[in-house]
Amino acid sequence: MAAVICGSLAFDTIMTFEGRFAEQILPDQLHILNVSFLVPALRRDFGGCAGNIAYALKQLGGTPLPMGAVGSDGADYLERLQQLGISSEFVLRVDDTYTAQAMIMTDRDNNQITAFHPGAMMQAHRLQVARRADIKLGIISPDGRDAMLQHAAQFEAADIPFVFDPGQGLPMFDGKELAAFIGQATWVTVNDYEGKMLSERTGWSSAEISKRVQGLVVTLGGEGCEVWVQGEKTLVPPVKAAAVVDPTGCGDAWRGALLHGLEQGWSLARCAELGNKVGAAKIASRGPQNWTL
Repeated sequence: MAAVICGSLAFDTIMTFEGRFAEQILPDQLHILNVSFLVPALRRDFGGCAGNIAYALKQLGGTPLPMGAVGSDGADYLERLQQLGISSEFVLRVDDTYTAQAMIMTDRDNNQITAFHPGAMMQAHRLQVARRADIKLGIISPDGRDAMLQHAAQFEAADIPFVFDPGQGLPMFDGKELAAFIGQATWVTVNDYEGKMLSERTGWSSAEISKRVQGLVVTLGGEGCEVWVQGEKTLVPPVKAAAVVDPTGCGDAWRGALLHGLEQGWSLARCAELGNKVGAAKIASRGPQNWTL
């Protein structure tokens, strides 16, 4: 069974600030914000939501099919997928732009400031989801706006159940568009901040959203997650990590576990339990694709 994972493929430049952002940013001076952070540690990793979710699903023994775009500098990423045994048949190479780039700075409290250049990701709508015997599941994760809209409609047309995971792409859509995504999706997953925004823009509470799909999960970081099914909430407790090293990609690792559980026919609560375990394994390693089970 294969899962199509629609979303970004990106290079992550990750920097570590040894202080706290809150100690460097003066609230009464935000209108003239001009700050500089010394970052002694810097590295470049393979990332992007589709790449990270595919990595996690592969770790769990699944068959991920990432669907996204890379740029003229994407040869290394394509080689990486091949080395991992992940198919690149749905990866588009766009030669006149760069692969998406995320510049992520993390402080000592694991707060993050991110700058994102979409690059080739904005051409991902050129790819198409279609019915195929081995494809049983999909996910819409953050991607180009047109790609997210079109791929959701294509999943629905192909009768492929999918997870709607708007992530940091959520602000691109108004309430009507988000309501349409929910109507097309089989499951929805968001973090607590995104969950509040989703409710504000649609006018629907978490309980109401959960009645329109088979289930809604709201992840709460170190507090575990809420699983909503038909208006009823279950709190799935967190799993204590061996070490808290780097939160980058934890949500994507969680979603890879979600896909694995859904493929097995598990309940949403059991999927969330595995997600919390995998998230705890990921946060103990640096980079979004360097952890192992």
